[in-house]
Amino acid sequence: MTVETRVLSSATSARETFGAYVAATRPRHWLKNILVFLPIVAAHRLYESHLLWRGLGAFVAFSLCASSIYLFNDLRDVAADRAHPHNRWRPLASGRITESGTLVVAAALLLATLSISYAFGPVFLGVIALYYVTMVIYSLGAKGIPILDVLMLACGYALRVIAGAAATGLAWSPWLSAFCVFLFFSLALIKRYAEMVIAHGTSGVEDHVRGYLRQDGVLLVAQGLASGYLSVLVLALYTNTRMIQAPSGQYGLFWVICLLLLYWISHMWLMAHRGRIQGDPVAFALKDPVSRIIVVLAGVVMLLAM
Repeated sequence: MTVETRVLSSATSARETFGAYVAATRPRHWLKNILVFLPIVAAHRLYESHLLWRGLGAFVAFSLCASSIYLFNDLRDVAADRAHPHNRWRPLASGRITESGTLVVAAALLLATLSISYAFGPVFLGVIALYYVTMVIYSLGAKGIPILDVLMLACGYALRVIAGAAATGLAWSPWLSAFCVFLFFSLALIKRYAEMVIAHGTSGVEDHVRGYLRQDGVLLVAQGLASGYLSVLVLALYTNTRMIQAPSGQYGLFWVICLLLLYWISHMWLMAHRGRIQGDPVAFALKDPVSRIIVVLAGVVMLLAM
């Protein structure tokens, strides 16, 4: 092997390793952090650049924080992931990255998160610290406690909305937080239900998944649909308040978003029941044509209502 060949091989290996670390941070899940912009949208101040810049900073901070938690969680679950039919292909479980390297990257991302958060003041820093601690507790064992696990995930999404309000200095709306808790409680239950469907379709697996038994499936569907529909109700009630009335007087268009959300939640649970969702429902939605159409329609309606 020539020197040039070894250099090229080394460069290729370095790129592959770097790509594996990037993949381990789950950048596709950063989409969830757009919730920090929700207070700006609700206040109809989406076109104010200084608020958007602060919202972008909050988005970056939460994305780095979430990635740090993902890496920490992978370190905790590396043995279980290697025995999982899908998770065994994760970068750490498959051996493409090392445990020591993962720890270093997780610590660096946490340090960057705290540095950015400090610039937004003590309230934002406190919210993101609470989020981090909550998710660490979740990773350390709470994710094995039925119902509590999905409730903690749902509260994590509500904290994103509160953080967005803290970063921009806008008023925090309990309506929006309640909406996020109900909606993401439903989506978290979809994830658990999907995991049960996959596990029970694989021979030789145990009769439970993260503390949920096979017979709990019907209950999860009932709870998930109820919570999802409650999020639509909260959004509808919020739409009918003066808080959501746009200066242009087009606030009535937000009722269309309520209908779109009602359809989307029903669609997602139907897909989960049919075994189409494997793992994270947000990842499924990014590839799902129906979900994409609904997002585009909701975006157009929101812009018209501003």
